[in-house]
Amino acid sequence: MLPADLPADTTDTADTPPQPRNPLHGLTLEAIVTALAAHYGWPGLGERIALRCFTHDPSVASSLKFLRKTPWAREKVESLYLFMLREQRRDGARR
Repeated sequence: MLPADLPADTTDTADTPPQPRNPLHGLTLEAIVTALAAHYGWPGLGERIALRCFTHDPSVASSLKFLRKTPWAREKVESLYLFMLREQRRDGARR
């Protein structure tokens, strides 16, 4: 069976090629949101990405529920996570 013949909901990662240059590969959305909340705090996260799930009674669970349904918001969160990683590497290189 060719990959194009597989059903769209197939999530078998054994056939997925490794992605060494993709910093998001293998990370869950929960891990990303948790890392951002730990780094910036919920108020800082709400300032950087103006979403209600970050500004009004924020929690990882409520954020995940919203982000899983909203692709544009998830892209913003993933972009901020990549920015945070670059910022951390840059700060680590200065020391």
